Amino acid sequence: MARTEPAFLVVGHVSSGELFVEPLTDHPGDVFAPGVVLRPADAEGVRPDPELPRLSVSGARPFRRGWLITCEGVADRDSAETFRARYLMVERKRLPPLAEGEVFHHQLLGMSVITADGRRVGEVIEVYDVEPVDLLEVRTDQGKMLIPFVEPLVREVDTVGRRLVIDPPEGLLEL
Repeated sequence: MARTEPAFLVVGHVSSGELFVEPLTDHPGDVFAPGVVLRPADAEGVRPDPELPRLSVSGARPFRRGWLITCEGVADRDSAETFRARYLMVERKRLPPLAEGEVFHHQLLGMSVITADGRRVGEVIEVYDVEPVDLLEVRTDQGKMLIPFVEPLVREVDTVGRRLVIDPPEGLLEL
């Protein structure tokens, strides 16, 4: 069954009343730029909240481990407080195209994980954006495990076939 791609993707999380945003994108300069329209997500962070207004970015600058953004109609801390702890979304078509070999994190969710020799490992249930590499949480028959999302460990990502092929070093799958 073909998966439909979402129209909106999460690109940030508002963590303070002055619209300090923790970026959840590899391209924050493209997303938090004047003229870009952001949509506050619903409480689950799944789709735009129809009860909250669209945010048109009027200014943005990197600040510490995130971005400070200003938006039309959000003039003070009180009005900014409405968006505190909300995820921010942008229309997928507004994002630059993915480079060869790149994938969105949401595309990895639900993928089958198999070894290069064809052994089933499990299914990707979460992606953690951590330094120095992203980690995939994989549900296996024995429980859950974390697998680094890095070459040469990850050999193939097949978004159409919904499978991820890994070549784990000896002992990784026994942890």
